[in-house]
Amino acid sequence: MDKRSERMLRVDQAGEFGATRIYAGQLAVMGNRAPGAAEIAGMATQEAVHREVFDKLLAERGVRPTLLQPVWSAAGFALGAATALLGPEAAMACTAAVETEIDRHYTQQLDDLGDEDPELSGHIAKFRDEEREHHDAAIAGGAERAPAYPLLSGVIRLGCRVAIKLSERI
Repeated sequence: MDKRSERMLRVDQAGEFGATRIYAGQLAVMGNRAPGAAEIAGMATQEAVHREVFDKLLAERGVRPTLLQPVWSAAGFALGAATALLGPEAAMACTAAVETEIDRHYTQQLDDLGDEDPELSGHIAKFRDEEREHHDAAIAGGAERAPAYPLLSGVIRLGCRVAIKLSERI
């Protein structure tokens, strides 16, 4: 396996792990009765499946996970909890922002992979489509009505880009 594919698997597993932690933080604050909680729980379930697939691929291909996983665990949970504390629209704004960056990231990976690794490409394409559904659901759920949406979205998107770059290498 080449270094580029190893970096892809490492960062994708880290991202899906981070997503499960964001949703865990949101649900810890929102419980199961808040507006959007059922939808967030459904998205969290899909993210857990994505993570399981990447966990399996890491093990099968002998790729180590990012060393930053403990950081992403705490940061993801904190981001989820903080946005949920701002309200259901802010929780949805977090999802919309994260999924915007993940869509971009997965699309770039698919372009880079081409026909080189059909198994990995297949998973990435499927997950990208599901992430797009999460984005659309978040927008429909009021993401753009969150307090200071452009600022909140911009900060979260920047954080995602930084996390992607760090997780590819560390």
